[in-house]
Parts: sequence; structure tokens; C-alpha cells
Amino acid sequence: MPVFPGVKALTFDLFGTVLDLGGSLTPHIGTFLESKGCETPADEFWQQWRYRQRLEQFQDTIMALGHGGYLETVRRAFVYTLGLNRVEASPDDVKSFLECWLELSPFPEVKAALPKLHAKYRLVALSNGDPWFLEHLAKNRIQYDFDAIVSVDQAGGAFKPHPGVYRKAATMNGLEVGECMMVSANSFDVVGARACGMRGAWVNRYDLPYEDTPYRADVTVNDFTELADAIT
Repeated sequence: MPVFPGVKALTFDLFGTVLDLGGSLTPHIGTFLESKGCETPADEFWQQWRYRQRLEQFQDTIMALGHGGYLETVRRAFVYTLGLNRVEASPDDVKSFLECWLELSPFPEVKAALPKLHAKYRLVALSNGDPWFLEHLAKNRIQYDFDAIVSVDQAGGAFKPHPGVYRKAATMNGLEVGECMMVSANSFDVVGARACGMRGAWVNRYDLPYEDTPYRADVTVNDFTELADAIT
């Protein structure tokens, strides 16, 4: 019997939750920085890049100038982080390097946990990623047949945690908001979903503090193995 009997679907964040961004990208970053004579450690560069990308996403939504798309925020943040580290790179260098995002891999325990979760819930990928990119990642990298793949491009045209994304995703799947549980390693994503009435599971892979907010996660786990044990 599920711990949350009213929940019919799990809506999964992909980037950093299902897919290991740092583990997938850091080797490529290290090779690129070495070729440019930059001594910044690859993991430090990645943290700077990831932080800047989130700012780019928030700015994209707040300024309301039109949704730029996930990979465009990746590109802009990469260019900014190159400048921060005094690395010179041509537009062609940037374009060529960013192809490494097509090679993202899931965290090692994810593939075994998804079928167990699927036995109890519908599984929906709900991601900031561009639609074609999500289809590629689900089919070729995660290699899992989700019940639905929803991009924010299709669900309101704004990045999470915009409330319209969570509400539209539920509607697109014929569900009430409260019948969905958002699963994310990004605490702001769990907060956004909880504020809209979704349940929330925080996959705290990096032992980070939670937001200072009344919108608490319903369950907190370290990885997908613990998630499956906790809610099935």
C-alpha cells in the first residue's frame, strides 16, 4: 500500500535528479579547460556554471521577454563562466563543446528503481529541458519509457518553479495537482511544487540544507533506492 494513497503520478525532474550532470560533464570540462590553458579545477568550474545557469533561468522567466529555452541558458551561462575564468573561446568552440550535453548519463541506481516506482505510480518526466532534448535523453541515455514527457516549453513556457508549470503538467496528464508528487534533487523545485499543492519528494543527493519555507518536502531521501523503499 503506497505511503501516499492519493498520489497517482510521480513527476520527475531530470537534470541533477535522474541525470548525473556533474559526473557526466566534469570530464569534458577538464579536457576543454586544459586545451585552453586554464588552471581552474573542472569541478569548481562546473559549480560556477551550474549556479550561473540557474540565474539565467530565473532571469529568463522574471523578465518575461519570451522563453529562451534550457539549452540557451546552458550556453549563456557557459559563456559567462568562461569570462569569469578569463578563458577565450570562439562561438564555434562553445557550440562544439556543448555537444557533451547529449551524452548525459543517469545516476547508477536510477534504472533499477524506476520499474519499482512504476509498479505503483505513473511516471512523468517534468523538466526545464527543450522537448527534443528530453526525448533524446529519455530514449537514448536514461533508456526508460516514461508514461509522459513534459517540457516547460509545453507547460506554460516558463522555467520551474513557475507555478503554471506544475498546474499545467497535472492537467496535461488528466490529474489533479494533489494527485502528483514532484521528485527533485533541487529544493527550489520541491518548494515550487508544494506551494502549488503537489506532494514533494526531495532527493538530497548532496547533503544540502532545505529552503527556509513552510512548504516542506513530504519525504527526503538520499537517492532513488531510498525513494522506492520510502513510497512503495
